[in-house]
Amino acid sequence: MHQKGGVGKSTLTLNLAVNFAKAVNVGIVDMDPQGSLTQLSTVIQDLDILTLEGKPEKIQKLQYDYIFIDTPPYLTNNLKYLINLADLIVVPTKAGIMDLMAIQGTMSLIKSQKALDKSLVVLNMIKPNTTLTLDIQTELRKIDKLSLAKTHISDLVSFTRSAFTKGIPENVKAKQQIESLSTEILYRFL
Repeated sequence: MHQKGGVGKSTLTLNLAVNFAKAVNVGIVDMDPQGSLTQLSTVIQDLDILTLEGKPEKIQKLQYDYIFIDTPPYLTNNLKYLINLADLIVVPTKAGIMDLMAIQGTMSLIKSQKALDKSLVVLNMIKPNTTLTLDIQTELRKIDKLSLAKTHISDLVSFTRSAFTKGIPENVKAKQQIESLSTEILYRFL
């Protein structure tokens, strides 16, 4: 979840869901009107990608061990419902000034629903060899009660191509990052 588009929500959702699906029963609910993940359902046939006709109340009836929800890149009436429904809210963000400004609104919405304790901000699509990432991390840590993932997801072509490779990154570094983030997410449930 993030109010800003272009932060890699759909790609990260796909990669995490495919990684979890190696061990448990996983479904993806595509609530993003762009329907990027829904369009992939013809390519990735061994993972259920559902739209639920835009009715999030149907999520509670789904029979999966984990359900990943791809949210729209703007405020909708469904976001508060989804925040309250979620066991964990993963908030991907790029390391940019505009992204930092937008995440403050996202975190305010999560805070208004008293759900900060079940949110995890993930620095996504990180550019190598830049001090901007450190600057953004410093600013993110100033946001009250924000939980920042230790794992950063790099801006690797392997993630962009993962739609062609059925959600499995080809690059070893990309695979390691998804594994590391998956482990970090699982620890949140212990």
